Amino acid sequence: MSLLEVKGLKASYGVVPALHQVDFNVNAGEVVGILGHNGMGKTTTLRSIMGFVKVTDGDIVFEGQSLKGLSVNARARRGLGLVPQGRMIFPTLTVRENLESGIATGKQPMEPIIDEMLSLFPRLERLLDRAGGALSGGEQQLLALARCLCRKPKLMLLDEPTEGIQPSIIDEISDTLKQLAKTTDITIVLVEQNLDFITGLSDRVYAISNGVLDRQIPEEQLKDSRAVSEFMGFVT
Repeated sequence: MSLLEVKGLKASYGVVPALHQVDFNVNAGEVVGILGHNGMGKTTTLRSIMGFVKVTDGDIVFEGQSLKGLSVNARARRGLGLVPQGRMIFPTLTVRENLESGIATGKQPMEPIIDEMLSLFPRLERLLDRAGGALSGGEQQLLALARCLCRKPKLMLLDEPTEGIQPSIIDEISDTLKQLAKTTDITIVLVEQNLDFITGLSDRVYAISNGVLDRQIPEEQLKDSRAVSEFMGFVT
């Protein structure tokens, strides 16, 4: 059984339609990519799954149960976590305080969780007392990933993690996510424009265009950027 099933999903911002038809599934332990250009509906898809955007039709089923009507917090308690576009860390809090904000209170001591995050993201250790807003864009992205992982999500939704990030940290993020995928049972849905990044991580990749996501890109085409563009309708 799929961990996540998105079926006939439509969503809107007020009266403005944003998603017209989104259909895909994710099995437990998979990394599934969603590839598309700006404005095609990638972010809206993740925000709809997390509960931030109004769904007007279709269903989102997680672990066999519909998420209809559940708040963002309720979905987080079920095991969903979102690393949003733009990172959205707390700029006036220190790195340590940002990490602490991601830990579910009352569940378990904070220090072992923080130590685990520092082992995954060693670059953050020397920055623990620095304000989040003083970090570089790449360091903020590492912090956003670590903060999300503090809650031990079953499903992590990643929105454009390479946007505005220097190549060295892109490689660091890729290596860490590969390690997570191999050594834990976390499931990841990743939306991206960076073809090399998404193909290097994902078990399967879907294409989204103009709010419609219903096609998986054939594996043999993923090795050719022009073939991907043709598949998505951006080359004639």
